[in-house]
Amino acid sequence: MTAIEWGQLALYVALLLAAAKPLGTYMTAVYEGRRTWLHPVVRPLEVATYRLGGIDEDREQDWRRYLLATLAFNVAGFLLLYAILRLQGFLPMNPQGLEGAKPTLAFNTAASFVTNTNWQSYGGETTLSYLSQMAGLTFQNFVSAAVGMAVLVAVIRGVARQSASTLGNFWVDLTRSTLYVLLPLSVVLALFLVSQGVIQNVSAYTEVTTLEGETQTLAMGPAASQVAIKQLGTNGGGFFNVNSAHPLENPTAWTNLVEMVAILLIPVASVYMYGRMVGSTRHGWVLIGAMTAVLVLGTVVTTWSEQAGNPTLGALGVTAAPSADQLGGNMEGKEVRVGIGNSTTWAAATTAASNGSVNSMHDSYTGLGGITPFALMMTSEVIFGGVGSGMYGAVLYILLTVFIAGLMVGRTPEYLGKKVESREMKAVMASLLVFPVLILVWTAVAVVNPFGTDTLNNAGPHGFSEVLYAFTSGSANNGSAFAGLGANGTFYNLGIGVNMLFGRFVFLVSVMVIAGAMARKQRVAASPGTFPVDGFTFGGLFTGIIVIVGLLTFFPALALGPIVEHLMRADGVLF
Repeated sequence: MTAIEWGQLALYVALLLAAAKPLGTYMTAVYEGRRTWLHPVVRPLEVATYRLGGIDEDREQDWRRYLLATLAFNVAGFLLLYAILRLQGFLPMNPQGLEGAKPTLAFNTAASFVTNTNWQSYGGETTLSYLSQMAGLTFQNFVSAAVGMAVLVAVIRGVARQSASTLGNFWVDLTRSTLYVLLPLSVVLALFLVSQGVIQNVSAYTEVTTLEGETQTLAMGPAASQVAIKQLGTNGGGFFNVNSAHPLENPTAWTNLVEMVAILLIPVASVYMYGRMVGSTRHGWVLIGAMTAVLVLGTVVTTWSEQAGNPTLGALGVTAAPSADQLGGNMEGKEVRVGIGNSTTWAAATTAASNGSVNSMHDSYTGLGGITPFALMMTSEVIFGGVGSGMYGAVLYILLTVFIAGLMVGRTPEYLGKKVESREMKAVMASLLVFPVLILVWTAVAVVNPFGTDTLNNAGPHGFSEVLYAFTSGSANNGSAFAGLGANGTFYNLGIGVNMLFGRFVFLVSVMVIAGAMARKQRVAASPGTFPVDGFTFGGLFTGIIVIVGLLTFFPALALGPIVEHLMRADGVLF
């Protein structure tokens, strides 16, 4: 890594950590129903929303009703988005006259955006109308993120309360997540992006003449508003086909930095909020420290590998060393104006969160460089993870950590003064076992059947990596792609769509079961045998459990893909 890349990474991490406390404190006040500085503007909108929806904000729900409301809202959102996509050709705001999406593509896209995955088997500028982008996708960018935040708050209440039967009100938490957190931040970010050159219009596509005298069509549209919430809501779906590598979506060094910060801004603040709301701010900082360490390590490995370049090309006499004439390293699939460091930092951040947006082509990364995006998704995206979903997924690993710690000393495990018993551990293991099954079974089916390999553009371990990445991204609700794989077909649209739905809602149901069980428990006094969760030992064990459970499960699959690819390239073997 170069000195500039170290400096960029240090600046990025510093900005995230600096924002954790103020934003986390503000979010705590929002969900506790306390007055904030936005109340004079937002409170009237909040009250009006409750009146229109017939919602009693003082009436709380038990975990079953909270879960039922969550699932019903998502089913309705799925059906609405599916209808918009299918009927697009008959709806307004379609200046290019684009036809409606095919059934399997509409299913895949609806499942993708409702689950906060934003996997895209299409090119936005050639497939979707402005109405579909705004009323369909951007709307889901807000509410799918808000659903994750609402469920996290319910889980926090389950951990924090004792002898309680309720976890809050889903409709209130959903409304507050949208109006007090996502919407204000998105307005500010969208205005900043417009000031930097990101387009925001509803004009028809523009024909221009290039410097070479050729005619080129420039796609137009309301990009800035969707880019803002795609980053802040860890959605990631690009307005344009090449996502944030597009100069009209990410035009300057400032937009690149700010968009990267936006990816992890709310997830980092959510971890601090979690510690504050459960009554242990130190616990929150320990979790932030552990997650940051893994994120930095993954970024360093990827940056080092990409900066080292491709040894196969080196054997052919191509130099990969940085110089006054070139950036050096493996620049295939990367924007020259962005460079390696900003590309790899973005790749790590977007796969740590359930964001999936890209400013470089992951398919062009070296074997070792591509392992980090794999690893961060295969750990169930709990290294900060998506808004809400990352932290409530981390609760599963926290409970597993204290359970294993309890086994080590031969006593019933406790977490923040509450006994962790069989009901909670069954829910934890159900989620952690379903995740690898989704990825590995679908990958196996794909690579041994023509309907899974016919659209592969690469053979050998790299082709296997492309298939494995697709199902990993779908199951982890990430949405990024290795590409090189034609995914807009019946098998992949249906298979990845099913994976996205199971990957989102199996975890969601499990944590709601845990929240309901934990809320009913009484706290017990700490004893000399209690395992503290606010120290270095817990942070190390928590990190180790994530690595062991998350990565070793997938090691054989990784060995068939990126690992063997790295070994082959290191030996100078072309394939």
